[in-house]
Amino acid sequence: MHNQRATFQSEELAVILSYFDIGVIESVTELNRGSRRSPKIGIVSNQGKFLLKRRSTQKAHPDRVRFAHRIQQHLACAGFPVARLVETRETQGTFLQWKGHVYELFSYVAGQPYKRTTAEASSAADMLARLHESLTSIELPDSVTVPKGDYHDASSVRTGLQGIAATLSSHDSFTGTESDLDAMISSLSESYDNAAGEVRSAGIDTLPSQIIHADWHPGNMLFRNNQVVAVIDFDASRESKRIVEVANGVHQFSITGNGDPATWPAEIDRERFGSFLAAYEKCLPLSDEERSAIPGLMIQALIAECVAPIRLTGSVGRWAGFRVLNMVIKKIDWIHENGAKLM
Repeated sequence: MHNQRATFQSEELAVILSYFDIGVIESVTELNRGSRRSPKIGIVSNQGKFLLKRRSTQKAHPDRVRFAHRIQQHLACAGFPVARLVETRETQGTFLQWKGHVYELFSYVAGQPYKRTTAEASSAADMLARLHESLTSIELPDSVTVPKGDYHDASSVRTGLQGIAATLSSHDSFTGTESDLDAMISSLSESYDNAAGEVRSAGIDTLPSQIIHADWHPGNMLFRNNQVVAVIDFDASRESKRIVEVANGVHQFSITGNGDPATWPAEIDRERFGSFLAAYEKCLPLSDEERSAIPGLMIQALIAECVAPIRLTGSVGRWAGFRVLNMVIKKIDWIHENGAKLM
């Protein structure tokens, strides 16, 4: 089943852990968090606490892993809060390949999830600015392949939108709503194209590119006392425009709603939105072109983040795709009406 969470097998776990020198293992706990395609376990040994991760197949190419690890090592050297990569016993490499899979071991960082406070949004934005500033000076070997591309004006998003119609129409729960689904996909496609055009008109193509995290959302941060204590999951890192990440970040940290998407309000949390942008700009001011691109990028990010899971499974987590898309349309309409006022 597409939604079934991947897990470690006992033999697999024994083999993988034998490649790392972490002392006598006292306990192993399955961690049901993050991507369902990337299983994780927490490990307690006499040398400390660790987290073992098996990368999803889509993100397991060695070149991609090396690139992500080079970023983490660069940031760690700059004093940025990332989890320490544990080297393998024999080769002193930062990841292990076994039977077509890629494994990473990290020192465990204790922290709490995002509680939607203004202070947390501000801290996340400050960390993002520090990350962007630090990564402008990263040196990469010629052998490292740098991924490119993002959710802005992406053919993959447009293709995914068209594929959603086939996925959802095959679900019994949507029988009788075919005309509504067609209209929904048409509306989302139009909104995506219009937003992409607005962002192009704002001048995004003239802006410089740099290395970014590319998945800046609350689930990839750990907090303590309203402050970010660790940034995790650099699997999606790539070269792009920094404003693409800023816009997605301010969207992720100001979005409102909890539980059933059908009950989510359309508006964002203005206080968290303002706090995020103010904290980022305190470190790295945005240009007029960047600021004017934010509403259009937020709309594209809203659409892009739900396309892949709905096209694959018909849902986002435990929520039916049809309900999620209705919520997205409602939020897009609000951004259309209020986005310029936020800036």
